[in-house]
Amino acid sequence: MSGEKEKTSAPSSSPYVEFCKGVNGLDKIVLRESRGSSAEVYLYGAHVTSWKNDHGEELLFLSSKAVFKPPKAIRGGIPICFPQFGGLGTLDQHGFARNRLWSIDDDPPPFPTNTLSKAFVDLILKTSEEDSKNWPHSFEYRLRIALGPGGDLMLTSRIRNTNSEGKPFSFTFAYHTYFSVSDISEVRVEGLETLDYLDNLQNKERFTEQGDALTFESEVDKIYLSTPTKIAIIDHEKKRTFVVRKDGLPDAVVWNPWDKKAKAMADFGDDEYKHMLCVEAAAIEKPITLKPGEEWKGRLELSAVPSSYCSGQLDPQRVLLGS
Repeated sequence: MSGEKEKTSAPSSSPYVEFCKGVNGLDKIVLRESRGSSAEVYLYGAHVTSWKNDHGEELLFLSSKAVFKPPKAIRGGIPICFPQFGGLGTLDQHGFARNRLWSIDDDPPPFPTNTLSKAFVDLILKTSEEDSKNWPHSFEYRLRIALGPGGDLMLTSRIRNTNSEGKPFSFTFAYHTYFSVSDISEVRVEGLETLDYLDNLQNKERFTEQGDALTFESEVDKIYLSTPTKIAIIDHEKKRTFVVRKDGLPDAVVWNPWDKKAKAMADFGDDEYKHMLCVEAAAIEKPITLKPGEEWKGRLELSAVPSSYCSGQLDPQRVLLGS
């Protein structure tokens, strides 16, 4: 690499942050916490592809058939859907942020944070000539990915309208998180009971969820509206509970393709639907609108805790209403 590009192409590593090469020579950042948890992030798509606890167990699902070859999006981990979720607009599926090469943000603005984390990286995506042909707006998207001392994974997105002509813009957004689960039929999701949702399998028709926790026995693709800031995903077989905490993201997408759709996806194993569940913190129903100079912030915090701490069963009230 040439010396003048040294700053962006090969930043200095530390015990907590390592810059290296990943699959197919793509630039990758590995975050490590002193107790042993880790996360891996590709500059391509600012895509988190791995999150491991301090026992080295993988917590995110990444398809065995994932393609690490731009411009194809990576199947699994945490793809970022911006400035469009799904097909809700004129852009390609899920927008372009997950198909772009991001840069290290060498000069991030002050970051109000209560975390003691040293394992973090700041990335940035700006308007390109190519993208402005299809989405004629000027923006700066700053993303901090951090690993907390307890192994929690935190993603903070800050998107600013940098249009000089006074034009506002609107966007929809999701952190499309793929959780690794032992067996989808043994999983339940708590925190979305009795809420309204749009069913993508029924032309986005609006329904109201029943009073029970969500369980899975067929394909699901729903956008839950006005959701709480905390959602729990309980994996009975692994006795593990994922807790999703979110801020600035009122919606939550729940997706599993099940067997037929799994077989139809070239970058997804036929039986892999049994071992994954997407629960996505999102802003979809009401697009975010920014005037020039305005900034939006959307935060996701993921933690994994043993379900057995409360008499072998998770106490949903304790997780959803507690700290």
